[in-house]
Amino acid sequence: MLKTILITMLIVAICIALLSVKILFQKNGRFPNTHVSGSKAMRKRGIGCVQSQDREAQKVNPHAIAEWRRPETETEKTINN
Repeated sequence: MLKTILITMLIVAICIALLSVKILFQKNGRFPNTHVSGSKAMRKRGIGCVQSQDREAQKVNPHAIAEWRRPETETEKTINN
């Protein structure tokens, strides 16, 4: 049991070391941006991530026309409640 845990921890440590080689040994090393918005081809096609599309959709449109609603009648108030 202890031998298995030690071997697992060793494998995980080796994996972390190998994944961080570029970051540790390259000047200004960073993880690559694998997000959808980080891809030039996706931006060229106009494809963005869902979060940024949602943020854009929730912005208030300054050119929107305010909706007008007629006052509710007494019958509609009882039906809605």
